[in-house]
This record gives sequence, structure tokens and C-alpha cells, in this order.
Amino acid sequence: MTDFSKPRLTTLCYLEKDESYLMLHRVTKKNDENHDKWIGVGGHFEFQESPEDCLLREVKEETGLTLNSFSFRGIVTFNSDDHEAEYMHLYTSSDFSGSMIQCNEGNLEWVKKSQIENLTLWEGDKIFLRLLADKTQPFFSLKLCYKNGELKKAVLDGKEI
Repeated sequence: MTDFSKPRLTTLCYLEKDESYLMLHRVTKKNDENHDKWIGVGGHFEFQESPEDCLLREVKEETGLTLNSFSFRGIVTFNSDDHEAEYMHLYTSSDFSGSMIQCNEGNLEWVKKSQIENLTLWEGDKIFLRLLADKTQPFFSLKLCYKNGELKKAVLDGKEI
């Protein structure tokens, strides 16, 4: 049984190139809460990792790419009726090197930013993707509240939106 009193700590990164984001279509893992959704790359903290340690490890594991630099863009708090709370550290990077590998969690694909909202996304992801595009919003705190998989409330920097 899941212990809802212990929040999950995660990272998520959107790699940028040619007005596109590297997106992961989650189609491989069984019992995946993100099954058939498109998301950035990232994952759960391991023992004694900092957010940056987790970010660098997860990007390398899922894509084969090494981040040379990155921007910490926000904290996203997820609350749900059927999962423990999650505190996701959100990053972007356009400075990376290496060769892409096949991801064991789904299919990686460069998607034009103008086409992202046509993908199967969580409703809350659409909000923070818009915030990432807004250059006047360099860092933000976003709280997303879900019930039965549906977004019920979003709070940006302490104000409901």
C-alpha cells in the first residue's frame, strides 16, 4: 500500500533544439501513471541525490545525452486523490552533447513547440509548458490538484488561476 504521507521528489527536463522539445511518449512501462502521455525526461530521486544529481542522471539514462548546462525553471507540486504528493523540479536545457539512445520507458521524439498542445498531455503540463515559453516568468511555483485523473485546481505562485 502506498504511504500518502511521504511525498515523491522528482525532476523533469525539457531539452530544446530548433524550436522543438524532446518529448517522451510513455508507451512501454506497465502500470505507468503516465501511460500514453507525452512528457519531458526525468524521474525520481535516488538516495542522497540533489535535484541536479537526479536531473543529470535521469537525462543521461533516458536519452544518452549529457547536459552541459541547464536552467532551473520551477517547482511543480502535484496533489492527487490516488497518489502521494509529488514535488517536481522543472528544468530546461539547450546545451547538451552526445548521441541519443533508445529509451526503455517509451519513444523519444523532437516535437515543434507549436505542436506540443496537440499531443496527449496532462492538463497541468499544458500550464507549465506555457509558463516555460513565457520569458517574463523565469522561475515559478505551480501547484496542481487532480481528482480521478482530472485537473481540479491550479495555483501559480500562491494565487489560484
